[in-house]
Amino acid sequence: MFRATLKSLLARKVRLILSGLAVVLGVMFVSGAFVLTDTLGRSFDSIFADAYSDVDVNVAAKPRVQVNEMEGEQTANPLPAAVVERVTQVPGVASATGVVAADGARIIGSNGKVVTSFGPPQLGENWTGEGELLRLREGRAPQAEDEIVINKALATAAKVQVGQKVGVLTAFESKKRDFTLVGVVGYSGDRDSIGGANEVFFTTPVAQRLMLGEPDVFSNITVRAAGGVSDETLRDDVSRALGADFEVKTGEQLAADAAGGLKEGLSFFNKILLGFAAVALLVGTFLILNTFSIIVAQRTRELALMRAIGASGRQIIGSVVLEAIAVGLIASVLGLAAGIGVGALLAFLFGKFAGGLTLAGIGVPAAAVIGAFAVGLVITVVAALLPALRASRIPPIAAMQEVATPDRPLTKVTVAGSLVTGVGAVLLFLGLSGNAGGQTLSTILGGVLFAFIGVALLTPLISRPVVSLLGAIFSWSVPGKLGRLNSGRNPRRTAITAAALMVGIALVTGVTVILDSAKGSISALAQDTIKAELVIAGVQGGPRPPSFDPGVLDRAKALPGVQLVDGEYGDMAKIDGESTWVAASSDPASLRQIFGAKPTAGDIDRIGPTQMLASSDTATSRGWSVGSTVTVQLTRGEARTYTVSGIYESSQLTNPVTLPPAAAKNFAIPQPIQGFIQLAPGTRVSDVQPQVEALLADSPEVSVADRDAFIKQQTSSLDGLLTMIQILLALAIVIAVLGIINTLALSVLERTRELGLLRAIGLRRSQTMGMITVEAVVISVFGALLGVVVGTGLGAAVVEALKDEGITDLILPWGQMGVFLGLAAVIGVVAAVLPAIRAARINVLGAIAHD
Repeated sequence: MFRATLKSLLARKVRLILSGLAVVLGVMFVSGAFVLTDTLGRSFDSIFADAYSDVDVNVAAKPRVQVNEMEGEQTANPLPAAVVERVTQVPGVASATGVVAADGARIIGSNGKVVTSFGPPQLGENWTGEGELLRLREGRAPQAEDEIVINKALATAAKVQVGQKVGVLTAFESKKRDFTLVGVVGYSGDRDSIGGANEVFFTTPVAQRLMLGEPDVFSNITVRAAGGVSDETLRDDVSRALGADFEVKTGEQLAADAAGGLKEGLSFFNKILLGFAAVALLVGTFLILNTFSIIVAQRTRELALMRAIGASGRQIIGSVVLEAIAVGLIASVLGLAAGIGVGALLAFLFGKFAGGLTLAGIGVPAAAVIGAFAVGLVITVVAALLPALRASRIPPIAAMQEVATPDRPLTKVTVAGSLVTGVGAVLLFLGLSGNAGGQTLSTILGGVLFAFIGVALLTPLISRPVVSLLGAIFSWSVPGKLGRLNSGRNPRRTAITAAALMVGIALVTGVTVILDSAKGSISALAQDTIKAELVIAGVQGGPRPPSFDPGVLDRAKALPGVQLVDGEYGDMAKIDGESTWVAASSDPASLRQIFGAKPTAGDIDRIGPTQMLASSDTATSRGWSVGSTVTVQLTRGEARTYTVSGIYESSQLTNPVTLPPAAAKNFAIPQPIQGFIQLAPGTRVSDVQPQVEALLADSPEVSVADRDAFIKQQTSSLDGLLTMIQILLALAIVIAVLGIINTLALSVLERTRELGLLRAIGLRRSQTMGMITVEAVVISVFGALLGVVVGTGLGAAVVEALKDEGITDLILPWGQMGVFLGLAAVIGVVAAVLPAIRAARINVLGAIAHD
């Protein structure tokens, strides 16, 4: 039996290669995700180990407000210069150096644009001299207040050279300042940067003023241990000497913490890749199930003959499962190899995108190998089980007669599909309604999985009438009529093939519905709410939002035709022990006049220096009312007590808490991040906009736009997200195309004699190819139609569940739905090429004699 199975397997290499490709692509995603995260994780370990190689012990003040990566940048408290002296006096300290290192130093390149960084920080630092890690490659150290040194990677990106004047924006001065570039540095190992970070070095007084906002302070202190003193011992001694308000860590701890934070982000990215791998494998399951079902149907007489000569049902099952194991094993090996290549490529692209990240060697973690073989084998074997059970039930008598595989009743599969779809609907309802008991994401994903499987099981019930209707479009010719009949002759096979395409199209459609609805809702809300004709803003390309010189606000107020100008500041603060987003407005009257805020209690048109405003939702949840006193700890400075003087109605565009303008000086970013300009009635936007643009000449990170352009700019990130998702889900569609090719190729083989008879009675080669093409187009359009319907339903359900989050408008992307259906027709034509050519080349006499 084993030898017979192997011979059968080798006799059907092409069909098994096609089905195995689906597993290869899915396994490639799984193993590639693990290879990528392992490579980047080890790269970050190496980078931070080097970055802190000159540090035995580091001292920093504990941050006043703890924030996570989703809430913004963590900002530490500055250390007074006196702390450096205290550390120097601790026994075992060989040297203590005050360091200024803060994110927010942005170089303006030779093209007049700010050099951006998507991820790595843009550090402004004080020059403390060369060391083992850092060396001057050109020029000298900064000595005067208007001199800077930058790293080689930044010099290359900005296209600037030693001796040139360079514009710089800093953390506490978003207005451009010109410096002379006097030196360029590199790092050990001939590196141009550490982890892709852009670094600008100033003299110490300038770095303190521009990056920390005050003189004689440092962001941290690096300590070197005296001979014979371990890092851990020195850390404990320094910690005891300074007290509980300071964080004292060894260089190894700093490196581990820094790498750990980035690895946490990588784990999220890994989950996304694994999610797309799961989609690819789900589609691949349909393909493998269909392939083995057709194979079993074609081998009915062969399997029956085995039963007749003594093979048991168990042996028949073993034979089919053995084929599945062989396919899964080969596909796992190939998928693992492809995944290693894809992981290495993605790591390379990530390194380039992150500004020249130096990668560690490409490694293959155990998780990649285990995941590849576990997924590849399990998916293939599970998909082959049903066809194997069907094969074991073939009676021996089937070997003695011409056997057709009759259509089985659809009752059982319809009942099963209804039950599975019902389970999916319940899980989706629980997840989207927030009743999943803390497992919202997994509940929603489970609901989507059950919904897809349920719809796939119900598809045979509707395939014959829908396919017949779609095929009617092509029934004007003989090949069209034949293709229509062929596509509807086996509802189960057609349904499974179409279901593979349905999954990819449904997910793309659903995501498009959700994101288009979000864009439409945000746009409509902004159009109805914002009563400013001009908006000053920039596109955020990293953790730090663009900001601009607050002096622009005062100069804009003086322009003819300007009625009201508001600058918006924002930061995370600790209020009553909880992290809360707070804002400050340069003109509190803008809450009512520009944002349409409605007062529910107190006065919201003005804020005193010790007063604050709150939204109604925040006030209710915190138990505040007008007159309540609230303790607010900002990123900088000491905690202050404010009195609630007004409460305004909550909306999607109003902030939870609004503080007086003077509070912004203690924000992490003490400059405005957005500006709103309301014009007097009768004033034209085109008259004022150029004047505001001129005021922003020294703030190149931002620009001024009319309200419509601003709204479009703010929602443009959703377009990028949609494009990325569509690219990743294209893999599922590629697998579905393989499924159509495989189904048609096997169908052509199955109908060899039939095709020969058609050719014998006059069907031309071109007509044969047309018949196969019509069949493929009908199946693919049917799958796309299912996907559009299912995706629209899932998207609409999510939009309905997100109404309280501000997504109030359901927008159906009719244009894109039409594109998907048109794309499906193209997919059908492409998928039919090889099977159609094979069908056209059939030898007529040989086909008629085919058994």
